[in-house]
Amino acid sequence: MTNVLKGFEPALLWKYFEMLSAIPRSSGNEKGAADFILKVASDLGLEAKRDESNNVIVTKPASKGRENDPAVVLQGHLDIVCEKNKDKVFDFSKDGIQLKIDGDWLKADGTTLGADNGVAVAAALALLESQDISHPPLEALFTTDEEVGLIGAKKLSPDFVKGRILLNLDSEEEGIVFIGCAGGIDTTGRILVDFEKAPDDYEPYMLFVGGLKGGHSGLEINQQRGNAIRITARALWNLNHEIGIRIEKIVGGNKRNAIPRETEAVIYIPKGKLDEAKKIVANIHKEIMPELISQDPGLKIEINKYEGNPTGKVFSWKFMHKIFETLYALPHGVLEMSIDIPELVQTSTNLAIISMEDERTLLIQTSQRSSMESAKIYSASQTESIFRLAGFVVTHENSYPAWPPNIKSELLKLSKKVYKELRGAELKEAAIHAGLECGIIGEKYAGMDMISFGPILQDVHSPNEKLNIPSVNKFWEFLLKLLENIK
Repeated sequence: MTNVLKGFEPALLWKYFEMLSAIPRSSGNEKGAADFILKVASDLGLEAKRDESNNVIVTKPASKGRENDPAVVLQGHLDIVCEKNKDKVFDFSKDGIQLKIDGDWLKADGTTLGADNGVAVAAALALLESQDISHPPLEALFTTDEEVGLIGAKKLSPDFVKGRILLNLDSEEEGIVFIGCAGGIDTTGRILVDFEKAPDDYEPYMLFVGGLKGGHSGLEINQQRGNAIRITARALWNLNHEIGIRIEKIVGGNKRNAIPRETEAVIYIPKGKLDEAKKIVANIHKEIMPELISQDPGLKIEINKYEGNPTGKVFSWKFMHKIFETLYALPHGVLEMSIDIPELVQTSTNLAIISMEDERTLLIQTSQRSSMESAKIYSASQTESIFRLAGFVVTHENSYPAWPPNIKSELLKLSKKVYKELRGAELKEAAIHAGLECGIIGEKYAGMDMISFGPILQDVHSPNEKLNIPSVNKFWEFLLKLLENIK
């Protein structure tokens, strides 16, 4: 352990956060983190169990005099979104996150930080170890594969959780308690590529689009940040219109719940047309920048020498235009705003990934979110229709429900009272346009009273992810005070 966080309060929380940061825990690779949780529980003499999906629950008896109070479930997920800068040498399957301090912010060196949702895991472990905190019976629930469709929560067995009060610690704004979230679904199109031999009088180059912020496809979808796939489509369209290019492959985006930051396209340019192609790209950059200047001023569009081994095969002319038209037609961003809740995105879609699934199959992945089930299905069907018109085979996966707000929640009333006493200010309530496991957990365990809260996090799901250090202590103090008052 590097002790980057030594001296910060609460000490136990930061201790566990740093220990957790050293453990690779991408979605589907949470066994090491689950093993770590079980080892901590064993060392503390606490009862714990793990299911086949590596979901773990640890039970801690109530503090003295609190034995008859209702059990509280503390919930967070073990996995993280694995995004890194293109020039960062890092393997999420074996390397630990490299932490660094920047003023009041904790960041990672060129990768996602993993505070989404490492803060929840660290807070729960700190509570399990603490001996001087007043609390009811506790169940610390750690789920898996949240970032790829809330899969671990879906696989929880009916008897895994006993408590009926749940504190989800997976939100990112201090002073706000969330009481509802969007549901989501992934829509993927696959199509066989029609290849032909590259023209003899063309040369291969790399078109790179990057320098964008990316971010969470729920939390930042309304900020009009640049989408590298859409920008690439515009660049390719213009290049083809002006000088007639050919395409070998397009690769961009990494996660279906992250706005794509970078793309690479291997393109073939007529010999002698490189300077003209670079001028076209420069003009495209100049054209796009006014659209992005306030949100994504770092946009880069470059044509460079291709350092790889070209296959000499390119998309046929007809197929290339089919892909252009599909990428132009596929929507991205906010589709509808909520009528009932000011400033809440109701429905959105994210054009997330384009890649070659194998040597012949082009894959385009999108994700839709909505706080209304009917709107979620409708937006996914719209996307499906566009794919099908172009001849793609379409699949829908990873559907999960919205969490409908309960403004009559007793837990909500108590949390507002506790926050007012603690801070002398009103605790705001809101719904969030992101997927929380509360929707699934509420369906599985009838009568569950739930809220979600956390410290300040920004730019999650991107290498710019950062955690506000002072807000962590505020989050911790509120959590302790709330546990003290659940009786």
